[in-house]
Amino acid sequence: MEKSEHEPSTLPWFRDELRRKMAELEQEIAAHRHTLDLLRQTENAYGRFVPHQLLRLLHAESILDLELGEQIERTMTVMFSDIRDFSHLSEDLTPQQIFAFINSFLGEMEPVISEHGGIVDKYIGDAIMALFPAGADAGLQTAIAMLAQLQTYNAGRVRAGYRLIRIGIGLNTGIVMLGTVGGTQRMQGTVLGDEANLAARLEETTKVYQTPLLISEHTLCALEDESKYCIRFLDRIRVKGKTQPQSVYEVFDNDEPQTRKGKLATRTAFEEAAAYYHLKAMDKAIPLFEACLQQVADDKPAQIYLKRCREFLKSGHHASTGELGETLEWRDEFLVGVEEIDKQHRELLDNINQLARTIASGDTSSIDDVLEFLADYVYFHFGSEEKIMQELHYPLMADHLHEHKKLIEKFNRLKGAITGGKHDPLYLGFQIQLFLFDWFANHTTKTDRHLGRYIRTLANKGGAV
Repeated sequence: MEKSEHEPSTLPWFRDELRRKMAELEQEIAAHRHTLDLLRQTENAYGRFVPHQLLRLLHAESILDLELGEQIERTMTVMFSDIRDFSHLSEDLTPQQIFAFINSFLGEMEPVISEHGGIVDKYIGDAIMALFPAGADAGLQTAIAMLAQLQTYNAGRVRAGYRLIRIGIGLNTGIVMLGTVGGTQRMQGTVLGDEANLAARLEETTKVYQTPLLISEHTLCALEDESKYCIRFLDRIRVKGKTQPQSVYEVFDNDEPQTRKGKLATRTAFEEAAAYYHLKAMDKAIPLFEACLQQVADDKPAQIYLKRCREFLKSGHHASTGELGETLEWRDEFLVGVEEIDKQHRELLDNINQLARTIASGDTSSIDDVLEFLADYVYFHFGSEEKIMQELHYPLMADHLHEHKKLIEKFNRLKGAITGGKHDPLYLGFQIQLFLFDWFANHTTKTDRHLGRYIRTLANKGGAV
């Protein structure tokens, strides 16, 4: 097309300048895209060190929003998992092979944890610490899935000519503080609290009983429906710095089908035998453990308990927490700091102690009256606490109410055992210890104390209490 004689002489220059500016703009857009891609990659890389789930729990949109000291409180399940005999497994490996082995194993377990909504808090060598904000069922289902995945992983190791590996897993549930710790140059997200310590202790205890998966009473109570799993009472342990012993439960969903079937069939006998061992009634415990082993010869905990029974008869050595008695005395650690609740707690404990004394005396004439009075008082006390929580909009009310529900279930189960007439007073006293005393001590010193702090904090701020 020929240039028009009316076209301004500056138009060609303008067109060239426009093309140049457009080219510069495209370059700048490309540079911005590259920067955004790099930021996304950096954010994803940071997510491998500080999980995005952790950021969301701390109400942070990005790693850039996370500051030292940020924290929240909430109920979580904490998991500790560790490879058994890792030192022995790695003694013939080079450093490169050791890291390859650890990363291979962790690469199998991490996706299982993530699929169930878990957060890997940290890797400690060959150990894993994970958190489950979704609750106890998510944690337990993850542990069962990890053990199933381990079977697949071991099958591959056998085909490649390597040794089988075993792991131990401990689970505990409770109110934890989740936040960031460290210094100005290095920080990390983690949980603080006794709940993590107990989970780690349970993982260690799996070595004692040669069983892969143990949970605390707190995790058991936090399950929506414990009957969905294969669980039995195993032992009581002491945690350093704590007065009240903690009950431990074995989860054996991953046992071989025949072993699992046998343990389910002998569960009542095993739990009764364990109770009699703790009560030093070896004449009752030994026949029951022997009967368990006749049905399930490879029941490791039953083998260990039977050996303990015979050792007690031989030397008098008794491996137990040693605190089992007829009653639970009031302790200052049970104080919540709210007069109305503390008064009701004292009365509730008095009623539980009255039930224990009535059972121990063998006097069944008044047992129905004691049970009825205790049941009425439990409902009265729970109703009073629940009214306070509703009025103050207590943030952890749902978890608190779940623990109330679980005590009522335990009480009804115990009531059935007492009125059924199938158990002797010795065994029923042990059940009162597990179902009522342990629940009272743990609920009061953990859950109710947290409620007490919340109430006092509101009062100090001038809120209506």
